Amino acid sequence: MMLPLLILVLLLGGLLVWAAGRISASATRWTALTVLLLDAALVGWIFCAINDSPADGRWLMTYEVDWITALNVQLYLAVDGFSLALILLTIFLGIVAVLASWKGITERVGFFYFNLLWVLAGTLGVFMALDLLAFFFFWELMVVPMVFLIAIWGHENRRYAAIKFFIFTQASSLLMLVSIVGLYALHGTFRYDDLLGTEMPEGTAFWLMLGFFVAFTVKLPAFPFHTWLADAHTEAPTAGSVILAGLMLKTGAYGLVRIVVPLFPDAARDFAPIALAMGVIGILYGALLALAQTDLKRLIAYTSVSHMGFVLVGVFSWNSWAVQGVLMQMICHGISTGALFIIAGALQDRMHTRDIRRMGGLWGVTPKLAAFGLVFALASLGLPGMGNFIGEFLILLGSFQISPTIAIIAALSLPASAIYSLRIVQRTFHGQQAERWSVTDFDRREIGVMAVLVIAILWLGLMPQPVLDLVSPSLTETLERTQQNGGAQ
Repeated sequence: MMLPLLILVLLLGGLLVWAAGRISASATRWTALTVLLLDAALVGWIFCAINDSPADGRWLMTYEVDWITALNVQLYLAVDGFSLALILLTIFLGIVAVLASWKGITERVGFFYFNLLWVLAGTLGVFMALDLLAFFFFWELMVVPMVFLIAIWGHENRRYAAIKFFIFTQASSLLMLVSIVGLYALHGTFRYDDLLGTEMPEGTAFWLMLGFFVAFTVKLPAFPFHTWLADAHTEAPTAGSVILAGLMLKTGAYGLVRIVVPLFPDAARDFAPIALAMGVIGILYGALLALAQTDLKRLIAYTSVSHMGFVLVGVFSWNSWAVQGVLMQMICHGISTGALFIIAGALQDRMHTRDIRRMGGLWGVTPKLAAFGLVFALASLGLPGMGNFIGEFLILLGSFQISPTIAIIAALSLPASAIYSLRIVQRTFHGQQAERWSVTDFDRREIGVMAVLVIAILWLGLMPQPVLDLVSPSLTETLERTQQNGGAQ
């Protein structure tokens, strides 16, 4: 019952914090934090259970119960090393998002944390569900609360951004639902394990794969489906931006690794040149768009397009180096970009602007905030010693084995990433003040949150092996199974 408890605690906790909002804002915040700490304790319990009783098969832990018997739908949850790493990231960034919103959210506080916890519940469900209809249910569960987070607590153009986000995600989700129904019509099951290795007509497999691919690359987002991202990130509250960048984008990458290539190995192999081209275009285009921005949150948002292009390249390179790099990139991008959005939100709360042309000279005014900004700007550009470097290096190494041309073109973005990252530091924290600001530095709570994020990104950069050891068995098994089914590059 530990796996469904992870989701149930967040769902019931969301209802509890909504009710606590009628008592006081402080009670609501502490309740939300307690719920997430309880979920963190459950994850620790899962690790202990796995270590005490190692699994014989692929999945480290499973839970299965009939849900809709007439359609042979089950609530089938399972974790391997890959999904367990992403579950840890979800809980960690959930706690960070709560702490980052501690003082910034003052209206409808209970409903805010209700939506935040339900987004996290849907995300956990996506990372654990192995019945495709249940997967779709959790996929939709995380979308609607995020729409509320943007539309109610966002900034000036929040309603436009929320509607655009909803239209993009729902239109692409419809394609995924059609593909799920198509698989059920062919095989009479939604169960992931039963669908692996099944045969289907070549043309049918391609179109079913394409439905999943579009849904996941919209959420990733990959070029040319990225246009919703900048508006959603720019207008979302700080916690919304952290969850969007750190977790929701990763559900798209997870779907590519878990569903698209393993279920449709031949179709994915044939489609790989197009996917790789989309990836490298996204890497370069996202970096160039970031260079052109003056809105700090919009600049950071476009860096995500570039970084997620690396993920798409890694997935469709489909070898051990590249896929391990995808996992590292997912985790490290979530931490570093989430931290940059916290810094951008802190500056906006203090200065009431996101325009870097109006900033400058803040190092002497807010040295602690500026120091953390420098650290995470360096992480974003892929400085050795930071986790982002490990992810991008492994992806480039893996993609070079498939196509040296793709790897070389992708590497051309590295100078651009250095320029836009250092531009954030130079225009925001150095030089002369464009305007006279009276800005307070980070307080102890904010310093504590940022310090934990710094420790995490440095640990992943200097000691990545524990994470790679956690995910390596499941990724190796997935690669071998796919190659046996005809999907080797």
